[in-house]
Amino acid sequence: MTTTNQTSLRATPRRSLYARWRGLRMLAAVTLVGAALAGCTGEQFQKGYILPPGALEQIPIGASQDQVLIVMGTPSTVATLDGEVFYYISQRSERPVAFMNQKVVDQRVIAIYFDKNRRVRRLANYGLQDGKIFDSISRTTPTSGQEMSYLAPLFKLLSFN
Repeated sequence: MTTTNQTSLRATPRRSLYARWRGLRMLAAVTLVGAALAGCTGEQFQKGYILPPGALEQIPIGASQDQVLIVMGTPSTVATLDGEVFYYISQRSERPVAFMNQKVVDQRVIAIYFDKNRRVRRLANYGLQDGKIFDSISRTTPTSGQEMSYLAPLFKLLSFN
């Protein structure tokens, strides 16, 4: 009987070592799968101008062009037809999984219109809602006119699809 007890005592460490090894292999496999899935998580992309918080509130109607440059920085582009206009253009896109195409979530064009004396005449914050250009400050959608011809090519430039 003593031999049987000794044999069972010797077999126990081997089994526990095998169980530990199998547990470590399982842990390594789970860690590897977790790391692979973490590489596939979504990403967000910001292109163009990033609007500082509270920047538009610091620009009253009648402010000088220099004040606008101090608060907002250099514009993305400038138009000089019928007075001067500063455009600050941005686009935010995301993709849910790393290998998928990007989807545009938000597009913004902040337009600051100046009069002949280089004073702020009007502010506009244009966004893309339901495929239409929408001014979220005055909550109006332009029906037709000169402004659409400026903004449409800008949005086309930003969308890389």
